[in-house]
Amino acid sequence: MSAFYQKILVPMDGSDESKAALERAISLSQSQGADQKSALVLANVIDTRAIHNISAFDNSMVDTVTEDARKMLEKYQQQAKDASVETVDYRIDYGSPKALLAHDIPQEIGADLIIIGATGLNAVERFVVGSVTSYVTRVSKVDVLVVRDK
Repeated sequence: MSAFYQKILVPMDGSDESKAALERAISLSQSQGADQKSALVLANVIDTRAIHNISAFDNSMVDTVTEDARKMLEKYQQQAKDASVETVDYRIDYGSPKALLAHDIPQEIGADLIIIGATGLNAVERFVVGSVTSYVTRVSKVDVLVVRDK
């Protein structure tokens, strides 16, 4: 395996940990040399199961959450481009964050590295649903770098 990572998946949820993961991905991309820059794919997964459990659920809620995710990802995309990362795409997916981030998205985009924040959830949510990061590091078939907020 080459030390050069060609496509890096960076899950983003707006937490400080995911911002630190993006900064690490940008740094890694820049450090690989001018002729071997990595492409970044920023991903946000909207957990539709959580939204469906809300009694006041309607389609406008999904639209609002999607629009918020789009604005967040565009901001981070611009941050990476401003740091001279040439190829930065983003995507918004719906479903189980664990399954999508560990399996589906990396396979679909051909990722060879996932750079993920140590945690994006609060302590109660981690206890109830388990850590997405923990799951991704255990089952992903590609390299995973876990970044902690400084």
